[in-house]
Amino acid sequence: MSNGASSGQGLWGPVVLLGRICFALVFIIGTTGHFNGQDLPYAIQAGIPLAKIMVPLAGAIAVLGGLSILFGYKAKLGGWLIVLFLVPVTLMMHNFWAAPATMRMMQLTNFEKNLSMLGGAFLISQFGAGPWSLDALSASKHSTPAPGAAATAAR
Repeated sequence: MSNGASSGQGLWGPVVLLGRICFALVFIIGTTGHFNGQDLPYAIQAGIPLAKIMVPLAGAIAVLGGLSILFGYKAKLGGWLIVLFLVPVTLMMHNFWAAPATMRMMQLTNFEKNLSMLGGAFLISQFGAGPWSLDALSASKHSTPAPGAAATAAR
């Protein structure tokens, strides 16, 4: 029984596209606070060095990674950008082990949520965007011989 992964048929294409959309929107929509100053006080309180620079930089990395994954354009790189965003954010902003007792459960939940997204980003960094993507479209254009190429090569 084939899952359609190698042929791009069946549900493989639309399901992977839907997964990319759901995954990417978290980083595209969820980072608005990095640019409007909303997340800055929280980062300063968490002791993030150079927070006024790092918060917008982190937001830019997350948005670029999210857009890359959403459109499936250089999605493997987009996956690595999300990894680059998530590792320090998870460790520095959701350090449940150092949180006050009243905040520990919330920070643990956010830490675990980020771990799951980190796993998804690692998968995208290795497997790419799937068949319904700009990467796949570009690969198919580069692998399809030009009309008449076979006849020219046979001469």
